[in-house]
Amino acid sequence: MYTAIHTISQHKCFGGRLGYYSHNSKVNGAPMRFSVYQPPRAMRGRRVPILVYLAGLTCTDETIMIKGAALRHAADNGLMLVSPDTSPRGCNLPGETDDWELGIGAGFYVDASREPWSSHYQMYSYVTSELTDVICANFPARRERQGIFGHSMGGHGALVMALRNPDIYVSVSAFAPLVAPIQSPWGEKAFSAYLGDEDREAWRAYDATELVRKMENAADRPPILIDQGMADQFLDVQLHPHVFEDACREAGYPLTLRRHEGYDHGYFFIATFMEDHIRHHAARLVGPGDG
Repeated sequence: MYTAIHTISQHKCFGGRLGYYSHNSKVNGAPMRFSVYQPPRAMRGRRVPILVYLAGLTCTDETIMIKGAALRHAADNGLMLVSPDTSPRGCNLPGETDDWELGIGAGFYVDASREPWSSHYQMYSYVTSELTDVICANFPARRERQGIFGHSMGGHGALVMALRNPDIYVSVSAFAPLVAPIQSPWGEKAFSAYLGDEDREAWRAYDATELVRKMENAADRPPILIDQGMADQFLDVQLHPHVFEDACREAGYPLTLRRHEGYDHGYFFIATFMEDHIRHHAARLVGPGDG
């Protein structure tokens, strides 16, 4: 377990503490940044549930904390909000800064198996394993009560991680997620680079729609909440929420997909519905002893 962290800055907020941190990731073989909001209950020495947020393309660990209108709701519900960066940085890989859809800021939450990415881009294992170890070693967190959510590329990551790891994540939701990356130009581009074209069957392990289609006992899994803006500029070409909706209906997976007229893909949309998502997670994560 690798737990040493460096504190970049800390700020009192809504009676709790927002901190920005970094550590040397063994999984990614590179320094990683992450942010943590500790609610007032944690500041009083109480161990609290963890809610992990995965941001989208071009974003960082700071995005949700600054733009998501999440901190007051995390404070009120006693949740520790954790956000990792969207990729390693400073690895000096060829092409890592050439395209906003690939490389820095675009890790896609997969474990890359193709060079040059495979040496550092192991974001799936980083989030599901190492990051949790770091948080639990350094903050008063309850490992057994952990939820995950995200936006766009991060919504894709959150859905995949929750579907593949029901023993880790008790709750899951997403804003405008990339639910069928195999059918998306973004997903095809990223998966070709990170996973290679030789075995496209391997892509299915990182496609939420494909995972639901193969799932047994889907009705017993934690319910998913998805919010989607209908004025989203990426809706028709990249996101395909109806494809995931159909897969969940066929599998009997409990899904609430809410469509909102006039809302786009950005953080004004996310901030509008953030309280609903925090409450969705708190309903499953907060229990006796968390008050």
